[in-house]
Amino acid sequence: MRRLLADRHLQLILVAGIALGLLGVLLSTWGNPEHTGICVSCFLENTAGALGLHGNARLQYIRPELPGFLLGATVSAWIAGEFRSRGGAATLYRFLAGVFLIVGCSVFIGCPIKLFLRLTAGDLSAISGLAGLLAGGWLAVRGLTSGVHIGRAAPQPGGGGAIIPLVFLFLLLLLFVQPAFLLLSSRGSGAEHAPLLVSLGVGLLLGVLAQRTRFCITGAVRDLFLLGRRAPLVWGLLAFILAAVITHLLTGSFRAAYYGQPGAHLDALWSFLGMLLVGWLSVLIGGCPFRQMIKAGEGDTDAGMVVVGMLVGGGLVQSWGIAATAAGVALNGRVAVLVGLGFVLLLSLLFRDRSA
Repeated sequence: MRRLLADRHLQLILVAGIALGLLGVLLSTWGNPEHTGICVSCFLENTAGALGLHGNARLQYIRPELPGFLLGATVSAWIAGEFRSRGGAATLYRFLAGVFLIVGCSVFIGCPIKLFLRLTAGDLSAISGLAGLLAGGWLAVRGLTSGVHIGRAAPQPGGGGAIIPLVFLFLLLLLFVQPAFLLLSSRGSGAEHAPLLVSLGVGLLLGVLAQRTRFCITGAVRDLFLLGRRAPLVWGLLAFILAAVITHLLTGSFRAAYYGQPGAHLDALWSFLGMLLVGWLSVLIGGCPFRQMIKAGEGDTDAGMVVVGMLVGGGLVQSWGIAATAAGVALNGRVAVLVGLGFVLLLSLLFRDRSA
């Protein structure tokens, strides 16, 4: 145990986990929606709405945390000499994977980070989502160990890895300038946000820490099944959970209950299946929605296509009535999750190395 804690890389992972838990709770205290201090999928739905990709007037705001995550990772990777344009591994499949990641998250109402922020705030309705995330991670690990690999990225000339960081820099500029075509909510969760510079600063800090540590929620789940408690990311996840619980208690935002939790519903089966889809898919493609943004910031164009897919998915889940509400999961959402699970199964069959 002492030898493990003496590892400098592990120490940095613990710092990243603590920062994510602490700031994830504080962002809600500073103005973000309750239990949604950080939620990559929710933020992408908001951003898609601001760009006119859906018409839900309550979910329209370019969340500055997103450019912060990605640009923080870009700066960190560039300084460390780790920014490299690479990609070309099953690009179209990864775009579709990004869409289905948001489908699963929107049916649960939250990405894996929000899942743990909800749990650490006492939201017992999120337990079914945790079970789904673990089950999805276990299925993906079984696939990986039996030879399922979604291609291998190769170096790409021409600087294509800079495109996604430049796109998010442009989105950040739009938020500062606020041109007439930009849609911004005047009510609903889209109108609830921490001060712009605070959100951006938090995003940049977490982007740097995540790039240096490779921190990832589903990466921790994967390593838990592969390596057990020896895995550094598992300790980082535990640090995140502990920091979030303590911060919820100190800010008075902890309330253990199953009913009446903000940003939640009681369709336990579909929460389970939504997170099953997210966990399974995330491990297969190499990271949760947060990790995909960090990798895109490092010049990974495959992750960049996942991010583009997630942004498009953020528009589709609202326009097509897929996203769940406090009332539960509509038929369109249930069908979309089942289609998504079929997609992951097909992906596993197509990319399985038969010689493994």
